[in-house]
Amino acid sequence: MKLRLRAAAIGLALITVVSMFASAALAQSGENIFAKRTIEVDGSGETRTSPDTADLDLAIDTQARTAEEAAGSNAALATKVIDALKAKLGDQGKVTTGGYSLDPQYDNRPSERPRIIGYNAQNTVTVHTGALDLVGALIDSAIAAGANRVNSLSFSVKDDTKARTEAIAIATRDARAQAEALASALDVKLGKVLKATTVSEARPIPIRLGRAMAMSASVATPVEPGDLTVPATVSLTFEIE
Repeated sequence: MKLRLRAAAIGLALITVVSMFASAALAQSGENIFAKRTIEVDGSGETRTSPDTADLDLAIDTQARTAEEAAGSNAALATKVIDALKAKLGDQGKVTTGGYSLDPQYDNRPSERPRIIGYNAQNTVTVHTGALDLVGALIDSAIAAGANRVNSLSFSVKDDTKARTEAIAIATRDARAQAEALASALDVKLGKVLKATTVSEARPIPIRLGRAMAMSASVATPVEPGDLTVPATVSLTFEIE
């Protein structure tokens, strides 16, 4: 019985010693982590590049007394618009249908129950192309064929790797300059970089073409995409020596 008690006491003593060493190691590790003084800054930068891709979204709206008439009229016009776009575009892009809806129209008179007076059908057609010089002509062809609304037109760049890399470099220099200015103001010295993260996203160029539907077919729709802005944000965490 005494031998068992003695063995248990020795085991408990060993566990206590191990726990003390583990606690000391954790305390030292935590001290190393949380005792570090740091400076955190966010830098920003951007570059500009020429777009090489256009995305055009057009709509065909039709109204009729019955759903069948509205849908049939819309289908005929949508087919004409798609055929006209494909003929103009050739093999320099892609034409797809973006969405379709058929909704009743109501006569909402005061003190009366709403009643259906007709139907509205809408079909959207999208064009994706790298032939930027054809965009104006594509709009004109679609309108002449029956499209009655331009939902959107935006320009983007297919590969923005070079522009994004330059924007990140500019943002990094901006972040470092801020950190150095802050360290100087605090009368401390910057150490190594402990953490670095970046965010970069190209901004598509939206073009407003609200007047395109009212233009005569004999007048070409002018489209000038301009440059694309590629921004970047860099976050740096410096150790203070």
